[in-house]
Order: sequence, then C-alpha cells, then structure tokens
Amino acid sequence: MSRNLVSKRVSVADSPEAINDMFIGNKWSDGLPIIPPTLEAVEKMLDGTNRNFEDVVTSVPPSWREATVEKIAINAVMAGCRPHYLPIIITAVEAMCEKSFNLNGVQVTTHPVSVLLIINGPIVRKLNINSKSGAFGPGWQSNASIGRAIRLILMNIGGAFPGGLDMATQGQPSKYTFCIAENEDENPWTPLHVERGFDASVSTVTVCATENPHNINEHSAVAAEEILITISGTVATMGNNNIISQNGEPIIALGPEHAQTIAKEGFSKNDVRSFIYEKARIPRRSFHSRAIKQYFQNMNDESSIPIVKEKADIMIIVVGGPGKHSSFLPTFGDSRSLTKVIR
Repeated sequence: MSRNLVSKRVSVADSPEAINDMFIGNKWSDGLPIIPPTLEAVEKMLDGTNRNFEDVVTSVPPSWREATVEKIAINAVMAGCRPHYLPIIITAVEAMCEKSFNLNGVQVTTHPVSVLLIINGPIVRKLNINSKSGAFGPGWQSNASIGRAIRLILMNIGGAFPGGLDMATQGQPSKYTFCIAENEDENPWTPLHVERGFDASVSTVTVCATENPHNINEHSAVAAEEILITISGTVATMGNNNIISQNGEPIIALGPEHAQTIAKEGFSKNDVRSFIYEKARIPRRSFHSRAIKQYFQNMNDESSIPIVKEKADIMIIVVGGPGKHSSFLPTFGDSRSLTKVIR
C-alpha cells in the first residue's frame, strides 16, 4: 500500500558505513548499527497496523514531540523490528506516556532507570517472544528489537539523549533494550495480566520503570520459606529507590523452579508479598544520621524500614528457564506501572 509519508527525507551515500555515520553524527542512533528507514521499509512496517500513519499516538517527554504512527514505525525499522511487532510498540508508547507513569521523570532523572516491557497472553507464542532461558538477555529478535525500538523512540522522539536531557549518572545496559514475556507455561499462579483484571485470552503489554535485574542465587533451599528468606535479604538494601522513597513497585522476578517450590507449599502471590514485606526490612538505626533525617525522621530508632510502604506494591512475575535463580528489579519509585491491551 502506497502512502504519502510526511517525514523529512535525507540523502546519504548508499553504504552501511555512511548511513550509520550520519545517524550517529545526528544523534539519531543508540550507537549500534541501525537498519536504514527507507521509504520502502517504513511502508512495509506500517502494514503491521491498521491505524493511519498520520495519527498522533501521544507526545513523548521531555521534548514533548508528537509520536505519530509514522514516526514510531521509522524507529521500529531502525531497531530491526518485523511489521507484526508494531502494535506492541504503539501500545507501549501509549502506556508509558500516561500521566501516572511519569515518563518525564523517568527520562531526565540521574537514576539509572529504563522502561521494561512485560508481554502477556497469546501474542507471546505467536511472535516467539522469549519468556524462558535468557529472557532478559540476547538471542531473540522479538525481545531485542521491540525493546530497542522503545529506546530509540525515547531518544529520537522524546529527545532524551545521554548527557543531554537524559541525565542518568551511570546509565545501565537495559537502556539499549528491555523487553520480556512472562513464563505463563510454568507460572504456578495467575499471570500478571490476569491478576490485573484482563482475560487470559487477551494479549497485553505492561510498562515498568525499573533497574537491571539483580540476581538472587539460591541453590541450597528446599523449602518455600528458605527461598523467601534469601529473596528478602537480597531485596533489603539501603541504596535502592524503593526503600528510600517508600514508593514504587519493586519487581520480584521468580525463576520457575523457585516459583514452583514456593507454590507447592501453598503460598499464594499475596503470601509471598506478605513474607517479603515483613522480612525485607532494614533497622532505622542502620542508616547514617543524614539519611534518617531526610527520609525516616518520623520513625523511632526501633523501627524497621520495609521495601515499600504498601505490600500490595510488590510486583511478582515468573520468568526464565531451568535453574535455581531469580531476580530483584528495584524501580524508579515515582512511577506507576501500566498494563494495556495490545490491539
């Protein structure tokens, strides 16, 4: 289908080196080689959606430039996406630009936060999105390119280039790409999207403002409480945003082996939340005096500080393959995750 696309055309020598040099020089790239967004490639990408290419999906902070369907498709081409990934990307852009997500804060903070996409539902199998071994890592075009498209959109439309409007002190590798699917096949509980009120037959994307996964190694435990004690000890760290702000939705990403061991003893997701909320605490007196004055002045010395104020804010997902590893993902704090139906 031919469309009268409106984005500005640029001319460059027909070589990978020249194209990438131009994109890097103009700060249109994440530093990795891109797929050239030719007219033909963008037209083909737009075949992945029935939305009009001129539709304005939203405006992306901190530059607040309009994210049209065409602009989103251009970045999806650059990231190496297939056309049928486009509805996920459009939905994720809509979700992360809702007010409660606070994308402006996420984009400009000194905190090393990135936007994590968690995919649920039938689309996971249909598009071969990795939920099992190495889900946070390389090897899957769908995970890698969908997550990368989001980052390019945050930079090229949102304007958050590192050292410019993106003021992350050190950054993190997940600022290149950060997209997983939940391992629903081996999840002994209700998957994330169903827990949030959606039907299991519906496909969704959840956006979260989070740090890289922090590994939780627990090979010696054979009982649920033993695993949860180790998880709680890993979560209870002084320097994460959740415990300092008492806000946000820290993520416990359980490997299937850990999840199944815990569930076999009758623990529900809410039981897991309650255990971590009670055990993942730091005594107030362990903090230095300036931190106490700034963050915990209204508590007495005998208080213990939980990871967040409300246990319901602890998010639990199941992801990964064989092996007795799980992970903890601290979150930005001043942001609420959002789940949307992929249409």
